[in-house]
Amino acid sequence: MLRRLSLALLAGGASVFAFAPFGLFPLAFVGLAVLAWLLGGAARRREGFALGFAWGFGAVIGGVSWLYVALERYGGMPAPLAALAIALFCAYLALYPGLAGAVFVALRRACGGSAMRAAALFGALWLLTEWLRGVVFTGFPWLAIGYSQTPPSPLGGLLPVIGVYGVGGLVAFVAALFAFVRPADWLRPRRAWRPALVVAVLVTGGAGLLGKAWTAPSGAPVAVALVQTNFEQSLKWDPARFADVLQANLDLVREAFLQPQAPAIVVLPETTLPTLLDRLPEGYVDWLARLAREAGGDLVMGVFRRDQAGHIYNAAVGLGTAPVQHYAKRHLVPFGEYSPPLFGWFYKLAQIPMSDQTRGAPDQPPMQLDGQRVALNICYEDLFGAELIRALPAATLMLNISNLAWYGDSLAQPQHLQIARVRALETGRPMLRSTNTGMTALVQPDGRVVGVLPAFERGVLRVEVQGYQGLTPYARWGDRLALGLALLIPLAVFLRSVRVSGLARESGT
Repeated sequence: MLRRLSLALLAGGASVFAFAPFGLFPLAFVGLAVLAWLLGGAARRREGFALGFAWGFGAVIGGVSWLYVALERYGGMPAPLAALAIALFCAYLALYPGLAGAVFVALRRACGGSAMRAAALFGALWLLTEWLRGVVFTGFPWLAIGYSQTPPSPLGGLLPVIGVYGVGGLVAFVAALFAFVRPADWLRPRRAWRPALVVAVLVTGGAGLLGKAWTAPSGAPVAVALVQTNFEQSLKWDPARFADVLQANLDLVREAFLQPQAPAIVVLPETTLPTLLDRLPEGYVDWLARLAREAGGDLVMGVFRRDQAGHIYNAAVGLGTAPVQHYAKRHLVPFGEYSPPLFGWFYKLAQIPMSDQTRGAPDQPPMQLDGQRVALNICYEDLFGAELIRALPAATLMLNISNLAWYGDSLAQPQHLQIARVRALETGRPMLRSTNTGMTALVQPDGRVVGVLPAFERGVLRVEVQGYQGLTPYARWGDRLALGLALLIPLAVFLRSVRVSGLARESGT
């Protein structure tokens, strides 16, 4: 059993290379095929759970270990405790593939030896447990397997239809087919024609949808300047550097606007000003607004804002020719932006500024900027596609402001850009990104990155972006279509197992 668990752990770890920046998307199929093959030989539910858990732990410990940097380097947590905290967090995330493995082993016999039915069951359970991981305890869907299938993967064409969870379920289904259909059977047309046909339909159908325009242009193109400030996280919050940070932001805004052809919109990243809006030096915000107005444009910047009741929000503020507009982050990060119940002890070990925040209202209108309706999302929020589509069809552009400096020079930056590519495909809207340390970019509705700044360099990305209107199938249905189909498969298998058991008891009597 130890060898099987080690193989599952290695297969999960190898799946990390399917994601950005490596982009070896076929490894997602290989990694899950290994897990499905191991589960096919498991005799007990607890063995299935252990194999799924090992696979999941290998995947997340390899893919999100950059969280350690936030706790140890910038959060001030002692290294052993930070390592233990990350290990426990990864163990929690591994419970979900463990659950998929246990349920699969419990229901596998009801598939009656059919590779198609067993693969469909595996794919459905994978979809459902990944979705659960994305919603339970506010969710952490980072590294959901569907993110690995951005173009050029042929399944990337299905992201605007069934979303990241639906595509992840199809990856698991195809991987399981290759695990459960014996190699010799692929050479026998009578036995392999059904699975071969299904795989061919999925691959050709997805490839045929790559680049399909689900939405239509709206209004005139807009000139946008996306600022990458590149403030070192440990220095950004240093009181001795406060004046320097304010001056650097002011200089970057002036540089962005004072061009022969000034952009209509300039964007500064998340929490670019390391204090509350009402604690900024007198006249500072007016100065920024005047720069925008004199250039005939608008400035959107990330800053902490406090309301009259004293609640603190991770927010974005729009200043300039349009009336002042606000957006407050709705989906907060546990431990980083608020304390879950019973976890007050965590903040005695970690030093995280502005960690007692309030959620923004669930339905906030897009900002009206230069004839476009811009839907804001802040950092971690763009992991939740079902929440972002609430801004549709009103929004014509999507804008993400982020600060991943917490995680150092790691996989976090390219992985987050890949997530933005999926959101652009799902919504049929361009996704603009302004970040502190990377990756500042423009992603088109077909998932192409047409402009990006190098990570960990200060600069301004100047782009011209077209707004879009209309709805993709995913924007209409959200995850309901994929979840509904996925729920039917294990239910059908379960009912079949009950019927078979009933018939067996009757024949025995």
